[in-house]
Amino acid sequence: MNKILVIGANGQLGTELVLALRNKFGQMNVIASDITKPEHHDDDSLFEILDVKDKKRLEEIIKDHEINQIYLLAALLSGNAEKRPDFAWELNMQGLFNVLDIAKEDNNIQVYWPSSIGVFGPSTPKENTPQNTIMDPNTVYGISKLAGERWCEYYHSRYGVDVRSLRYPGLIGYKSLPGGGTTDYAVDIFYKALQGDHFECFLAENTALPMMYIEDAVNATIQIMEAPAAQVKVRSSYNLAAFSFSPKEIFEVIKSRIPGLTISYEPDFRQAIADSWPSSIDDSEARTDWGWVPDYNLEAMVDEMLVHLKLKLVHH
Repeated sequence: MNKILVIGANGQLGTELVLALRNKFGQMNVIASDITKPEHHDDDSLFEILDVKDKKRLEEIIKDHEINQIYLLAALLSGNAEKRPDFAWELNMQGLFNVLDIAKEDNNIQVYWPSSIGVFGPSTPKENTPQNTIMDPNTVYGISKLAGERWCEYYHSRYGVDVRSLRYPGLIGYKSLPGGGTTDYAVDIFYKALQGDHFECFLAENTALPMMYIEDAVNATIQIMEAPAAQVKVRSSYNLAAFSFSPKEIFEVIKSRIPGLTISYEPDFRQAIADSWPSSIDDSEARTDWGWVPDYNLEAMVDEMLVHLKLKLVHH
């Protein structure tokens, strides 16, 4: 029986992943943790306060709940990491080492750790970025994710740790607010559209980036963790893709649903981050190795977001 710990459960991905895992494995088998309690949570026994840099506390939680599967999502994202480089490096790396070291001692613990398209850099091929290619990230976030990928592969080959990873594109969801990433504009624009506000975009209009609806990201995450070990051939991190779009393209699709939406472009420091990332991703290895296929395209994602956010804004 899986006893699962999700670290960084209050974030955009964590919020959705905890719900999906509880639906699948039962409420009592999934422990959520983060540095603060979420605003709405039902059961204290299923939430633990945890700073992932505190290895002793992490070990206590794993022992108390007999955890055998860890999803390590705690990290400082790209935009915020540029403002606090030292802290971002410490959090992103120390957290990973703590989890990998515990899994090294207990080979029954399976680990999931997310990487990102942030591992790519200015010299990486922009179109259909291959699984194996030049990686020269020039952001704190990207550097920490690339280092993390190398360590995951090392712990797998050297110590047999069953660690699995996906390189997420920009993730778009409605359950929690964005957490300081470079692709956050693609969530914010929906709020502005539904509230009748003008949208000022922090990226230039034709900056195409790989994106994914959060439900696809959650499904891919659970899918790779359930794949037989022999099928998981990449132990650094798999490329993962659904669709790519620019601010102008998502604006046009939303505007076709909400004609009053207006937009202007005021690129800020995040433009340089976006310019260093791919515009589309080749994820054929994930598709071949363990059968990854996304369910949502841009149009379907926009419709889902508008339906759910309308309801959310009505209830707040």
